[in-house]
Amino acid sequence: NYYILGLDIGSVNISAAIAKFSPDSDNLSISGIGRARTNGLKKGVVTNIEKASTSIRQAAKEAMKTAGCKPDRVVVSIAGAYTGSVKSQGIVSVPSGEISINEIKRAMQMAQDNAIIDKDQVILHVLPYEFKVDGQDHIEDPIGMSGSRLEVFTHVITAEGNSIRNLIKATNMAGLKIDNMVLAGYASALATLTKDEKELGVGLIDLGGATCDIVVHLGNSIVYNDTLPVGSTNITMDLSRALNTPLANAEEIKINYTKLLESGVSELQLPTMGEVSLTHEASMDIVTKVIYARIEETILLLLNKFENSGYLNKLGSGLVLTGGMSKLDYIRNLTSLMFDNIPVRIAKPRSVDGLFEVSEDAKNSCVVGLCLYGSGEFTRYEIDSNGELKYKDSHLKSMTSTKSVN
Repeated sequence: NYYILGLDIGSVNISAAIAKFSPDSDNLSISGIGRARTNGLKKGVVTNIEKASTSIRQAAKEAMKTAGCKPDRVVVSIAGAYTGSVKSQGIVSVPSGEISINEIKRAMQMAQDNAIIDKDQVILHVLPYEFKVDGQDHIEDPIGMSGSRLEVFTHVITAEGNSIRNLIKATNMAGLKIDNMVLAGYASALATLTKDEKELGVGLIDLGGATCDIVVHLGNSIVYNDTLPVGSTNITMDLSRALNTPLANAEEIKINYTKLLESGVSELQLPTMGEVSLTHEASMDIVTKVIYARIEETILLLLNKFENSGYLNKLGSGLVLTGGMSKLDYIRNLTSLMFDNIPVRIAKPRSVDGLFEVSEDAKNSCVVGLCLYGSGEFTRYEIDSNGELKYKDSHLKSMTSTKSVN
């Protein structure tokens, strides 16, 4: 058995989860969870190393305390705000006439070398979405096939080099050594998407505090990733302004919005901004209008992203929404409506053993996905953040990579 620490470095909160993985039974069980306010980071990028490392340490310490153990490997999320992506391909000859893992590795490394990226970018993931053998396309997995030429088409996810280095530094200062870095949207996809959804084509939106992470999964792999720098904190700020009440009270109203609606309250008694002892009345109608307007605007911006991506008409199984903001009332219906009646599902992370309440909350999708990644769940073949080939298959099962990102 070994223990994995997933660290979801969000723009508002840092979530840490410790999961125990038993390779013999292929069983993952969450044994600890911790959370801390994010300080020293803006939209996932370190702005103050000292403060960031304190927040990371706090969240990790809480998770370790609940779990009663230290992790053997650490998997950290990279926010989408400072990531990019390019398509790249690699072609190799097959001297033996039969494709082995060796040829796949060579082809993927060639795709990695061929990727045209800015010099300040580093590669996070090389994900193959299609293989061709001797010109025959739509090959799902070429291993063991006969042929003389192998082509691979990959989606290469990149991140800003300095952002990565600062994040590594902040994590090291918190007493943790990173084993893998994973795009946040990719981690959320691992925790929420079903095999059928991926097969048919699906768009995943993780609606977070200050950003919305977007990935499109088509068949074998992620083929598109992007970020919208808007999130549920924007709703809190709008409510605070519209209701003339402090941010903490606005946040409480947002979180309890559904309960307030169900209770039939029409007027709220709220503290007045800047005057602690004063309260005033505010109508629930204003709350509804503000939340609705902001959600509508966010969905419209997301729709634009999908339209520009060129993948909107390839989402055979529709959209999956997860993250804290996905819990807000009528977000599902409004999204479906604005995306021209596309099917929309609200997803919690899939249930894993251990602390069951972790899987009950949509805001934990990314952190659960990081633990899954650490236990060997990923795209069938991938070059990871260490530049190492990861692959999974019954006869190719490999849990070799424990080298650090540094």
